[in-house]
Amino acid sequence: MIDIRNLSLDPLRRVIVISDIHASLTLFKELLKKLNYTEEDYLFINGDLCEKGLNSLDLVHYVQWMDKNLQRVFITKGNCDVVFRHVFRGNDIGRQYLNTRPQSMMHEMIASTGQSFSDGMSLTKASSIFQDNFEQEIEWLESLPIAYETDDFIIVHAAVDELWPNTEEADALYTPAFYEKGHSVDKPVIVGHWPVINYRTEELSTHNPIIDLDNNIIAIDGGNQIKASGQLNALIINQGEYSFTYVDELKDSITIKQTHNDSLGWMGSVNYPYYQIEPIEKEQYFTRCKNTNANIQQWVKNEYILENNDGYYCKEGVSTTTVSVNQGEEVYILDDNCAGYILIKRCDGIMGWIPKYCLY
Repeated sequence: MIDIRNLSLDPLRRVIVISDIHASLTLFKELLKKLNYTEEDYLFINGDLCEKGLNSLDLVHYVQWMDKNLQRVFITKGNCDVVFRHVFRGNDIGRQYLNTRPQSMMHEMIASTGQSFSDGMSLTKASSIFQDNFEQEIEWLESLPIAYETDDFIIVHAAVDELWPNTEEADALYTPAFYEKGHSVDKPVIVGHWPVINYRTEELSTHNPIIDLDNNIIAIDGGNQIKASGQLNALIINQGEYSFTYVDELKDSITIKQTHNDSLGWMGSVNYPYYQIEPIEKEQYFTRCKNTNANIQQWVKNEYILENNDGYYCKEGVSTTTVSVNQGEEVYILDDNCAGYILIKRCDGIMGWIPKYCLY
């Protein structure tokens, strides 16, 4: 049995759920400030404290302090919080991870001793460093529950399965694309783990949470530290009402000079793992393509289309949405290096293309 902890919550108190902080301590604090978070709120942190960002150890220590000193803070385990298991097991996954993921809590642990894994360190040596110097942090991370269940919702990092509450740990921590799989539990299941942008191949391009109460799934991973345009989301539950807010690392906004009313109406994104495309109709700025795996057509910015021996592909995940903007509106530039159009992120989180004359 996985560790599931049952809670009875005061329905008059606000509930805040944040997931996939990924070592972004400054962003986490900024989000708490934006939320006007107080100790009167319930705060759930739904896994993946660590990895991908720059401050895994600092983030873990900060959340440990919250866990010890604040009454209504609850943390679940995420898959990124226990990657050190592979090093302890001495397997190839552990070595490959350390060789390819420079922004990792494990590298921070090794660096604290004045050493580097890249100097030819063995996994046995790395394991000894972790156990000799960071036993308390590792034990705390391993002690975190897999899920919390209340009368009104379940919080788990990645997924539940049809045998809930007899879900396997691997399913709860690692299941991809849970929103596409669904479940039969009679209450909302709140998850992170899988960036929500990956579900929006045919919808408006955004990292905003998916709050689907008809299907009892709420997905909140905003792609922080995974996508350049990603954000750290907070789900807010206040007396049965669901809302959200977010922060991101886009700091320098720019003002729209001329209103643009989009007439194209294109929506969607090229998302992981569906990068393979087949060009159909090339125009001056965009090409109509068949997304091979998703089996849909999308208008992809020409500069994002590349060719290799296997055919054509999109060089990275990118919005295929076009948007309207108003004069005086503040937006954030995501890509200003393409002909004719600029990729922007509006303050409502929607990402899309606008003509360059809107800004210049």
